[in-house]
Amino acid sequence: MEQTINFQIDLFADKLPSIDEIRKLSDLVNSSESNLLVFKEQLEQNLSQTGAKRNDLAAGIALVILGRNKEAIEKLEKAKDCREKFIYLATAQRRTGLLDKANEGLQKSLDYQADPFFISLEKTANYRRAGNFEAAEKELKKNSNYENVSAEYHYQLGRLQEAEGLYEQAVENYKTALELAPEHQRALFYLAYRCDISGDEEAAIDYYKQITSSSPVYVSALLNLAVLYEDSDQYEKASECIDKVLESHPNHPRALLFKKDIESSKTMFYDEEKEKKKTRRNQLLETPITDFELSVRSRNCLKKMNIRTVGDLMKTTESDLLAFKNFGETSLKEIKAILSTKGLHLGMALEEQPQEAAAEEPPAPVVEENQGLLNKPVDELQLSVRAKKCLQKLNLHSIKDLTQKTEAELLGVKNFGVTSLNEIKKALTDIGLSLRTLD
Repeated sequence: MEQTINFQIDLFADKLPSIDEIRKLSDLVNSSESNLLVFKEQLEQNLSQTGAKRNDLAAGIALVILGRNKEAIEKLEKAKDCREKFIYLATAQRRTGLLDKANEGLQKSLDYQADPFFISLEKTANYRRAGNFEAAEKELKKNSNYENVSAEYHYQLGRLQEAEGLYEQAVENYKTALELAPEHQRALFYLAYRCDISGDEEAAIDYYKQITSSSPVYVSALLNLAVLYEDSDQYEKASECIDKVLESHPNHPRALLFKKDIESSKTMFYDEEKEKKKTRRNQLLETPITDFELSVRSRNCLKKMNIRTVGDLMKTTESDLLAFKNFGETSLKEIKAILSTKGLHLGMALEEQPQEAAAEEPPAPVVEENQGLLNKPVDELQLSVRAKKCLQKLNLHSIKDLTQKTEAELLGVKNFGVTSLNEIKKALTDIGLSLRTLD
């Protein structure tokens, strides 16, 4: 087993390390599974001690570093009041959704000589996470004298602007942060991520590479870089990124699934001409009936039958149309002639995909309390870059749009694999929803 000295920073020493040192220790501990095991052993040794030898403050901070936040809250509440206690207690409370309590704790830390600027930025981040953008803006304005001085100020300003949808301004602030502090990894990551989402893949790759060239391992950057490489069919480079993650985190679940996806992609045949034909066919099916010159009677009948597009007509048979009141042979011939010019005919979709057509029954009524949730944008699911791109390709904007897709439809998107599918399914399950199934 590795020894404490390998960390160089001893959280359990008589004198507590500085906040900056604790942050560096946290990055190092979480950079590999082996480091996590060593640190957990140190923590257990501390927790097993009694009386004056036991350090509740250090143990509470260690639990925060390990992400065991509920345990951290219990331990830190027992510790003696001090600056570090309230700062790390606030971190644990924020992670468990207790944002108001977190800000109360941050305010208390000021009574123990905490840095007002640091505390103000922490409160800004908490307000942003709570969606209280007005309070976050007000908090940042208190520190406007740090403009073009502090990288962290510009990073927090960029995060707030990004949350508000002000993407161009956010990018500029991330760049300013990096001009002031080129080693600011979080600013570099979100700059890369913003370029990635906006389609500037070349810039995103360059920024992600800058992050991954340093240590400790930045897992999220490596995974996102692997996605970009795979999307551009650079499978070997994608594999190298995943291998680098697995070197330090051999049991990382997402990386393990991603590696399988990449291996599958290497042997997957992509028929570009077939996909183009499929796209043209889909565009034709989405053509509104109103684009065709139909008689008033035919138009009115189709409207009453809720037949809006060519695709709807292909799911309708001759008998369905003739069974409708006032719909006669003349209107039927008119519609068949229009479809014939496109190489289509009534009921064609039912003949090609009977199972899919059967699944097109009217959906069950939505419970009123879920309606607001379904209308929310898919961005609120906090998905990875890969999953978001796949949803963009499918033109899915709301959670409702997503829930109307099946697993097979998602897996049909190029480079969409089991990793992204499982991620989306989990995100939906967490809010009590699921993808559509074919009974």
